[in-house]
Parts: sequence; structure tokens; C-alpha cells
Amino acid sequence: MKKIILPLLCVLLLGSCKNETKQGNQSVDEMGLKETDTIIVEVPVVPVKKSIKQIKEELAAKGFKTFDYVDEKTKDTILMQQYFMAFLKKSEIHMQNEEESERLQKLHLEHLSKMYELGYADISGPFGDDGDIRGITIYNVPTLKMADSLAKSDPMVEAERLEIEIHPWWAAKGYRLR
Repeated sequence: MKKIILPLLCVLLLGSCKNETKQGNQSVDEMGLKETDTIIVEVPVVPVKKSIKQIKEELAAKGFKTFDYVDEKTKDTILMQQYFMAFLKKSEIHMQNEEESERLQKLHLEHLSKMYELGYADISGPFGDDGDIRGITIYNVPTLKMADSLAKSDPMVEAERLEIEIHPWWAAKGYRLR
């Protein structure tokens, strides 16, 4: 019996593995290709999910502070990372004319966009009132010194139109605003 089933399985296996293209069973000649032509096949990239331990080790290697805990309800391990929240505060200096204010505002927004594009800032935005704190930027960098340096390179801060106040801030890694 084994002598009959094994060859039969081999035939079925070989028959199910025939090479088909989107054009059907066309040969290389029928598709107008030469044997020396290169065919590029796009294979979808499946992201590799990293463990909390791997993420924590990568962050530590870059100098970030982290800790983790187990959520009692879900039993999930939550990885917390230290970020730096920069408060952009109104300064006492308001001597620029309207043209200068518009120029500085344009440079300020370009600076914030650059920080986001380079991966140094995760979120920025103004407050909706006219209070002393004008807005925030959350820096995703390993040290207070680096966050302070990046925040102080903002053209509005350099022109002394805004002042910076930075605080370490902890948030769960990978969570998004709702």
C-alpha cells in the first residue's frame, strides 16, 4: 500500500507546484521575452514584530531611559519611554514689525517640520488660547541636553520671541493619541 500512496503523493505534489504567471501559462516566447531578460517580482514586505525586550534594548543602546510594567487588566507589558516636553512660552520681547513676525513664523514652522521629519519631535502644536504658554513640542531624543539644544535652535527662540521650558515626560511607547 505504501508503494502506491507515496508515488501518488509525489505526482499530486508536482502537479500542484506548476509555475503560473498573471498572464496564465504563457511561455517566455509567448510573452515576448528573451531568456536574458530580467523579470522583477515584487514581494510584499511583512513587518517583523519586535518584542518589548528587543525594543527596550534598542532604546537603551541609543541612550533612552525606559521602564516597563504589566497592565493588571490586560496582562500586557507596557513599555514606557522618557520624552521631553518643551513648552514654548511668550517672551517679553515684541519689537519685530509685522513683516519680521511673518518671516520668523515661517522659519519657526519650517524648524518644527524639520524636527518631525528627522525624527527628533513627535508632536508639536499651539495652544488655543492667548495665554503665556504658546505651544508645545514633544522631543523624542535621549537627553534633556539634546532636547534643549534642538528647542533653542528654533528661530523664534533665537530671536527671543519665545522662551523654552523643558520637562522630562513619560509615555507608553507606540501608543497614539485618540
